[in-house]
Amino acid sequence: MTTKTKTTTKQVSSKRPVSRRSTNRGGTTTNRGTSKKIVVKQTAPQKSSSKKEGLRVVNLGGLEEIGRNMSYYEYEDDIIIVDMGFQFPEEDTPGIDYIIPNISSLEPKKEKIRAVIITHGHLDHIGAIPYLMEKLGNPVIYTPKFSKALIEKRQAEFPNAPKLNIVTVGYGDKKKVGSHFDLEFFGVEHTIPDSMGVVIKTPIGNIVHFGDFRLDRDEKGNIYRFDEIEKVAKMGVHTYMMDSTNALVEGEGIPEKTVEKNVEELILGAKKRIILTTFSSMIVRMLEIIRIAEKHGRKVAVNGRSMRENMDIAKNLGYMKFKETTMIPIQEVNKYKDEEVLILTTGAQGEPNSGFTRIVNGEHKHIQLKKTDTVIFSSSVVPGNERSVQNLTDNIARQVDYIHNSKLMDIHSSGHASKEDLKLVIKTLKPKFLMPIHAYYHFRTVARHIAEEAGMKRDHVKLVDNGDVCLLTKDTLEVTGEKDDTSYVMVDGLGVGDVEEVVLRDRRMLADDGMVVLIVTIDRRTGRILKNPDIISRGFIYLRDSQELLREIRRKVRGIIGRLPQRQNVDADYLKSLFRDQIGQFLYHKTHRRPMILPVVIEI
Repeated sequence: MTTKTKTTTKQVSSKRPVSRRSTNRGGTTTNRGTSKKIVVKQTAPQKSSSKKEGLRVVNLGGLEEIGRNMSYYEYEDDIIIVDMGFQFPEEDTPGIDYIIPNISSLEPKKEKIRAVIITHGHLDHIGAIPYLMEKLGNPVIYTPKFSKALIEKRQAEFPNAPKLNIVTVGYGDKKKVGSHFDLEFFGVEHTIPDSMGVVIKTPIGNIVHFGDFRLDRDEKGNIYRFDEIEKVAKMGVHTYMMDSTNALVEGEGIPEKTVEKNVEELILGAKKRIILTTFSSMIVRMLEIIRIAEKHGRKVAVNGRSMRENMDIAKNLGYMKFKETTMIPIQEVNKYKDEEVLILTTGAQGEPNSGFTRIVNGEHKHIQLKKTDTVIFSSSVVPGNERSVQNLTDNIARQVDYIHNSKLMDIHSSGHASKEDLKLVIKTLKPKFLMPIHAYYHFRTVARHIAEEAGMKRDHVKLVDNGDVCLLTKDTLEVTGEKDDTSYVMVDGLGVGDVEEVVLRDRRMLADDGMVVLIVTIDRRTGRILKNPDIISRGFIYLRDSQELLREIRRKVRGIIGRLPQRQNVDADYLKSLFRDQIGQFLYHKTHRRPMILPVVIEI
């Protein structure tokens, strides 16, 4: 890593705000710097009070949010980890780039870690690798080749991070890990190539982890890769770790073929230029769009760095094949007639700095919206982004006549299995126990109902939270009452783990109520005020319209100083604390707001 400092980082409060962001976002997040200071918490884990033998399963993230996915499995002296992702910031974490799993419980046991399994290449499953791997002893990573390429690309953004030991695995591969684990990998359908699940064979039975998955169907209704699920079922399943993101969605998932058919109809119906936006990680979708454009004589220009990079990786690995003449640089779109062009872009969630947002706001160097454009959203709205997407759509509607999204017709298929598909998988696997993961608590309670409808006993479906230690034996799955620390570790610019709850509290206070700066000049010898206090306000009041309140603040400041005994060597820190307490109380009485009070005492 860039700097390798021995640090003791204070605890971040475990009272976390409810997550409002999803990490089911495509693409690559741009770092604010190419070098990251690694400061991960070094809190000692709670010591186990139980000596009962069995498999310990702990989720370090992904059970109280959609993101930060990471879990570990421990049997005697062997530990394996599944996924290592980050979570995007929330409304109550202003200024934070992202949130990574807390590994304080694993660091003292890093010598036991035998492997890390990465199920697929989305950032909520790989994003934390550059920050955590060195702290965990840089164990071997097992993952398919597409995920490997994405992990290596991201690792290259951290030039002083250690070289990773990545072993490429394919569907059907088997690996012996440590003394107690055997791994067998199998294929699942998702929105990114090379998505896989894993059967973790342990002394107490088989743990099955699908990662993120959906059931996709062909035109006749046949389910792709269902034979792999049936093969896993034949092995016997002790516990099924189930992606529950779409547990609330009724019915079966929309087949990708249906999406492609509907998108083709929209492309055929467009008379002029087309601007289509989707997630940058949806490689399969992008390839089909390029093929459709190629079929109907349109050139394709890609807008967005993350989309271009992911396409380059997919092309180099042989996942994307198309005529070279189909693709054109974004700088050349205006050299072609509008009816010959399709622009493929990121930014479907209304991200402020995305290429699509720049187009809509008229800030793009090469593309401006035209009234004759057709805009297609081949994506869903990520929970928490509803307002930004609506604002984006309204802005587009003021400039173009034709907008299509997944609410109007099936032009997007989720990467997560919905209710009936989850039920089908449960009935096929027939697990002894089920642990819903990858979802908010409410989603997971619905997943429990689905499991009951599929024939499982209610007490065999375990709803646990981040950090809960689960002990599995051949016949039981119990929550021990022990708890690993899963409080937030936040990445902010070049700092990792150094933004604590007190810093976030100050940021929230500034965002909610603003600040007031008091500049007071006093005579060092007498302690008397020498000039009228200067007052600066940001985000609290508009000074020009609040002259009477300013006069009252100044009178209050003079009154505080006037009540002090005349003496030499005035204690400036004591004076600042008086200003903070009394001016803060005064302003709350006047306005029912609590701005941050920043006193500056100048002694002359």
